[in-house]
Order: sequence, then C-alpha cells, then structure tokens
Amino acid sequence: MNVRFKAVAVALLLALGGCSSLLFYPSPDVAITPKRAKLEYRDVSITTADGVKLAGWWLPAKPGVPVKGTVLHLHGNGGNMAWHLGGTFWLPKQGYQVLMLDYRGYGHSAGDPTLPEVYRDIDAAFTWLEQAPETQGKPLILLGQSLGGALAVHYLAEHPQRLHQLNALVLDGVPASYRQVGRYALSNAWLTWPLQVPLSWLVPDGDSAIRAMPRLSGAPVLFFHSIDDTIVPLDNGLSLYKAARPPKVFQLTRGNHVETFGDPTWREVMLRFLDDPQHFSGLRRLAEVPNSDPPAQPASNSQGKP
Repeated sequence: MNVRFKAVAVALLLALGGCSSLLFYPSPDVAITPKRAKLEYRDVSITTADGVKLAGWWLPAKPGVPVKGTVLHLHGNGGNMAWHLGGTFWLPKQGYQVLMLDYRGYGHSAGDPTLPEVYRDIDAAFTWLEQAPETQGKPLILLGQSLGGALAVHYLAEHPQRLHQLNALVLDGVPASYRQVGRYALSNAWLTWPLQVPLSWLVPDGDSAIRAMPRLSGAPVLFFHSIDDTIVPLDNGLSLYKAARPPKVFQLTRGNHVETFGDPTWREVMLRFLDDPQHFSGLRRLAEVPNSDPPAQPASNSQGKP
C-alpha cells in the first residue's frame, strides 16, 4: 500500500518547498519476497546510465502456462517492491511474466530518489527488457500504480520510442496533478485547510502526468480508479483520463487506493483488456462481473422434461 500523498503534502509544508525528492517515501527494509506468495522469481540487478545499481525481481510465467506477454511494474511512492507485490502476484498464473523494479533509494537499490534522476531508472528497466531473452517477440505492457504511473506518463512523453514498444498501458490510481492532490490533502486537515491554496503551490507540479498525457499516442490505455480513493480523489484521476488520446478506457472500481488487484473482478478486467487493447470497453456497471468462460449448456434431463 502506498504512503499517503497527504503525508507528502504535510512534509512539503514543513520542509523545502518544491523539492522533488519529497514525492518519494522509500524504505530499505525488504520484509518479504515473492516466495511468500509461492511464486518463482529471481533477483535481478539493473545498472542505470549514470551508474546506479537497482534491484528488481523477475517473475516468470507459471510453468506450463503459455507466455502471453511481459509486464513492467512501476510501483507507488511508499516502501519498496515488497510493499507492492499485491499488484503483480496474480499475473504469472495468467501467462504474464513480470519485471518489478525498485527505484534508486528504495529497498536494495543504491542512490537517492530524486527527479529527474528516477526517469533514468525507468529507462534502464526498458533497456534490460530489450536485452532479456525471455521477452523477445512478446507483447510488452507497462503497469503503473499511483506515483509509478505518473512517472511513467512523463517518461513516455519524453521518450516516444519507448511508448511505441508498448502493446498497452495500464494506470491504476494515478494522480493527474501532484499539486491538486496536495491541495486535496491539505483541505482535509483543519490545521492547513485555511491555507490550502497557497500551501499547495509548494508542491512541485512541473512533471505531473496531466501535462504529459496529451502527448502520448499509439498505445491503448486502461485507467483504473476507485470511487472510494481517499488519497487521489476520483475527479483527479478522471481529469487524467480526459486528457488522454484514444484508444482509452476508464474503469471505475471500489476499495482503497491501489488495492485494485486484490479483487478478482478487476484482475479479470485487466486480462480482458490485454486480450484486445484496441477494442475493450470496460464494465458498464460496477456490479457487472466479466464472464471468462463460455455459457454453461443446460443439463440434459433424463426424464425428458423441460
């Protein structure tokens, strides 16, 4: 689960305004590995263009399951990979191999997380995937959750050649504007409510996804956003969807911030999208559950009755 953007906004109030490093809240303690989820995995080491060594996990598709594609997972602003395994644990069973990445300063990755340096981490992950023999000839999908999605949008706008490598882009609970999310957090605290507007201007917003989203074209985008999200409000996520070019899908969900894939319904939605990114239109109603199996045939009646 991500550390709340509210905490970041309050930190911005108390510390240096406009410092991009305050968007990040890393932890060096990698408490679990994918083994806890009974997943096969291997540790990978990725070196960035500026020489920083990053830690990652490679999750292969479950043995015996045909490989459908590769997912690059970019997690949110809190903790490290271990905190965000809930976003990817289910994919290997469905035939998707996964590269999970810890940005610099997170987990066992060296360095300190700052902008624009973190974009080099994403670039290094793409380079690693280009060279990995397991990924050759397989569709590439980027899954960005919360801050990870915002970083991905900005990075892809600056590196359109990477966007063209993607078969699809999935964004989950992604903030359109860091500043707007900071203002929202400040408005929910009685101490900062009167000054929410001027204080929100301390939040760095130049790299916010809303500025880069209109520049992305080509890869279909699936947006997940929960109507219950108290970290990144729904209207913030919806504004990012509106700024995107088609083909795009906006899927309303329920539940806490980026806990989307704890619910099998939303896992099935993502799988359906990946099966046909150009034409999938999402669920019409929150109560609608996608049917992945063919309709059951009526059982025969031994007595010949209807």
